[in-house]
Amino acid sequence: MKRFWDTATAEPRAGGFGVALDGRPVRLPSGTPLLVEAEPLAAAIAAEWAAAGGAKGGEMTMEDVPLTRLAGTAQERIAPDPAAMVEGLAKYAETDLLCYRAEETKLAELQAAEWQPLLDWAALQHDAPLRVTTGLMPVPQDPVALAALRRAVGQLPPLHLAALGVLVPAFGSLVLGLAVVQGRLGPEAAHALATLDERHQEAFWGTDPEAAARRARIARDVALAARLVALAGPATSLLDAGPSA
Repeated sequence: MKRFWDTATAEPRAGGFGVALDGRPVRLPSGTPLLVEAEPLAAAIAAEWAAAGGAKGGEMTMEDVPLTRLAGTAQERIAPDPAAMVEGLAKYAETDLLCYRAEETKLAELQAAEWQPLLDWAALQHDAPLRVTTGLMPVPQDPVALAALRRAVGQLPPLHLAALGVLVPAFGSLVLGLAVVQGRLGPEAAHALATLDERHQEAFWGTDPEAAARRARIARDVALAARLVALAGPATSLLDAGPSA
């Protein structure tokens, strides 16, 4: 669409902060004004709109305002009823990437060295010890551990759930996603752990350009989700008006 505004600003609103385009609020598809709790996030969203399209009359798409899209998802789709998002993300713990080790010795040793500290963190932080196996056959996880991880997800506010909704599928690991959202691990380090197997194979067989491009694309998504978490601040939110999941 064509840019129709000159200025984009973050402004205090009842219950938080919104973004205005030439004084008019940015609205979500439902017509509700966008509202976030943290001023730094509102300022970053305003900066997206200030840059989108370059100047009045320029062409822009929603790809130019990714923080807006994630914040809008949190407000419109997650906050009214987070249960479906919580359930979908919690299921990743049943087949978490970090629990499946290679049969090849060197890779298995590397996985143990790099992945086990995160599983240990999940066990200590969330009282959720997960079982490890060799190969691809599913290993049944302790229902108590799965329930503990579900509670950890269910306690997150909508903005953090929106970020987790990007991170967990990207990693194939709920543990890695929670580690990023809860500040245990940076996004670059988490992405490196999630692609450990792939990069190990490339050391022997060379880089696949398509795989490298896919990794770069996922890395950008991961960085965006982590930025949303950093700008949103601590995991409390005015948007989580519904019952705890």
